[in-house]
Parts: sequence; structure tokens; C-alpha cells
Amino acid sequence: MKKINLILLLALVMLACKSESKTETVNLEENRAKSYNQEDGLITISGKFFYDEVKNAAIIQKNNNTVYGVVVDDNMKLLNEQVKPLKINTYDMVPVTVRVKRFEKPENEEGWPYRVEIKDILKIEKPSTEEEDVIKIGTE
Repeated sequence: MKKINLILLLALVMLACKSESKTETVNLEENRAKSYNQEDGLITISGKFFYDEVKNAAIIQKNNNTVYGVVVDDNMKLLNEQVKPLKINTYDMVPVTVRVKRFEKPENEEGWPYRVEIKDILKIEKPSTEEEDVIKIGTE
């Protein structure tokens, strides 16, 4: 009888200690909505990214043709390294989704009215070959 009670007790302990593993999927749309509501000052934007290494300048153009100057820092350079393999031409623009801190440019500087500082890279997509997403520098 003692052995049966001991076996039942061990079985109960093992069942009670069973850990459930949770797998969490990341919902990009949910993250976008969350980023607009958080009080950390970051927003999520989707647009086409371009970096000119010669001029050391980067932009993100949203689908509504709003253009943001991008702060050239380590995160921007990391994004540029990740989009390089997707470019066919040096001047191709690559669709990205990033979390950024947006702020107005200083009044005494040239450039777009707003700048963004990249904080997180959420998504990088292959450029569409059907669209003309190429910036031409100079005259041809």
C-alpha cells in the first residue's frame, strides 16, 4: 500500500510541475499600433529607404510621398548593410519598416522638414521590379 501511495504522490508531483512552453508570434500590425500609443516617443513608419554613401545622406520616402531625412548613425548603417543585397542598382530604394524617433530639423540647416533616427528595424522587403524606384543623381 505504501508503494502505491508513493507512486501516486510522485505522479501528482510530476503532473503539477509540468511546464507549458508558450510560443509567441510577433504581429507586425499590432506592433505598429502599439508604437503609436507608447509614450516612448517612437513611431513606426514604412517607406522606401535610400542611402548615398558619397554624400553621406539617407532618406525614407513614405507611400504618401512624405520624405524624412535619416540621421546617419550605427542603426542607419546597419539598415544599409541589410538592404545592400536586395539592391540591383546602386540607386535603388528598398521598402523597409522601422521604429524611429521623429523630430524637426534645425532651422539653420538644409534638408527635409523632419528627420528620423532609426531605433529598431522591423522589416525589409525586396524592391518591386515593376516600379521605377530609382533615384538618379546628376544628369544623364
